[in-house]
Amino acid sequence: MAFYFKDPSRTFNEYLLVPGYSSSDCQPGRVDLGTPVVKYRTGEEPALRANIPMASAVMQAVSDDRLAVALAKEGGVSFIFGSQSVENQVAMVRRVKDHKAGFVRSDSNIRPDQTLSDILALKEKYGHSTVAVTEDGTPDGRIVGIVTSRDYRISRTPVDTPVSEFMTPLSSLIYGKDGISLSEANDILWDHKLNQLPIIDKQGRLTHFVFRKDYESHKSNPSELLDAQKRYIVGAGVNTRDYEERIPALVDAGADVLVVDSSEGFTEWQQRTLAFARARYGDSVKIGAGNVVDRDGFRFLAELGADFVKVGIGGGSICITREQKGIGRGQASAVMDVAKARNGYYEETGVYIPICSDGGIVYDYHMAVALAMGADFLMLGRYFARFDESPSARLTVNGSYVKEYWGEGSNRARNWQRYDFGEGEALSFEEGVDSYVPYAGALKDGVGSTLAKLRSTMCSCGALSIPELQEKAKLTIVSATSIVEGGAHDVILKEQTGSVIR
Repeated sequence: MAFYFKDPSRTFNEYLLVPGYSSSDCQPGRVDLGTPVVKYRTGEEPALRANIPMASAVMQAVSDDRLAVALAKEGGVSFIFGSQSVENQVAMVRRVKDHKAGFVRSDSNIRPDQTLSDILALKEKYGHSTVAVTEDGTPDGRIVGIVTSRDYRISRTPVDTPVSEFMTPLSSLIYGKDGISLSEANDILWDHKLNQLPIIDKQGRLTHFVFRKDYESHKSNPSELLDAQKRYIVGAGVNTRDYEERIPALVDAGADVLVVDSSEGFTEWQQRTLAFARARYGDSVKIGAGNVVDRDGFRFLAELGADFVKVGIGGGSICITREQKGIGRGQASAVMDVAKARNGYYEETGVYIPICSDGGIVYDYHMAVALAMGADFLMLGRYFARFDESPSARLTVNGSYVKEYWGEGSNRARNWQRYDFGEGEALSFEEGVDSYVPYAGALKDGVGSTLAKLRSTMCSCGALSIPELQEKAKLTIVSATSIVEGGAHDVILKEQTGSVIR
């Protein structure tokens, strides 16, 4: 006879945190959001800790090298998506590890024979106005000029005007030579009152830009996540098909942590992948696994040597696994069950294996609820897809800015490896959708606002760290009526009305 869980499958939205005693020492500025990313033994420190409990999802629409750098600056870790060629994923990882603070690799590039309409399309896609003009239109081609918003006027410059006719040519540019220090580059910016400084190598190829606007931001990243060589930390996703090729390539590229990206982790396929990693590298390579939603799934991956375990099936905003297959569990129930299993395993073995809650986050306060329930860090897709730094296009839909966001189980992603049960190289049916999310500006601003709320919530619970929150938190189930009560109600909101009659 089938096993039945006694309790219903619950989501984060069904819980609220009840305030606890807050001393005068409990102030948001004193809250430590540091958290372990990989397992460790009692009395030891984890080999990798994040400074904030946020990781970006292993998705085409979310985690590329640009977002990885932006999130590492804030103290979190990105997992570069694996549904691409090994070569492309390795190149992204290398760009993160080779990134020099203050030196930005150009992502807006164009050929001189292209037109103003192409410039405008790049501006719409990436959200910034500086475009490098290179001979072949690639980011590291021979530079022939740059275009900024001061080089054209949309009202007067025909959109079919070639870039070569209005760009600022190389002969008129002030630039730095490859090898210049950030301090020297900033001195040139200030001395010549420039907004950007191209960095060019001996062959005339563009290597980076240094921007005036980044000067202060690079001084204001006290939480940035760095390795022992002062390089940004970055993770990467692998699948259960080509892991014998992909894992060594990513390790050689310098990836700090890997994760087996699969819709279901309680499988022999995942067992084979972890066995390969351990046989070849021992414990020197850090690799997480998942996804699971109960004690049995956690114990399976823990005993296989997973460095962390990812929790959640079907809770993502673009995931339709539950309605397609009837497989999954409410994210709150899954996190609580796996956290209990994690704590039991720690008591038995002295090995603490962090759990990552993947999916189910709708509102910022859900992050506090998930952490209170036992999650060590959170993997977020929709949240990060909204920002400038995500790789998807920014569009205008019905007069509002949006960004494209699609699931790895959608036909657009064609990531059959993530949903693979060994029966061919194709998706039999979709487990994800193609969608839009509201555009939310710069990652730094969005993450800053979210973390301010999280710190404030923790102080309301009398906690100055994530472990203390998990120890002290009190959670209550809310009724459908109290959910309505929790928002604005029984009033007429001003934005819903027309002009005021006096």
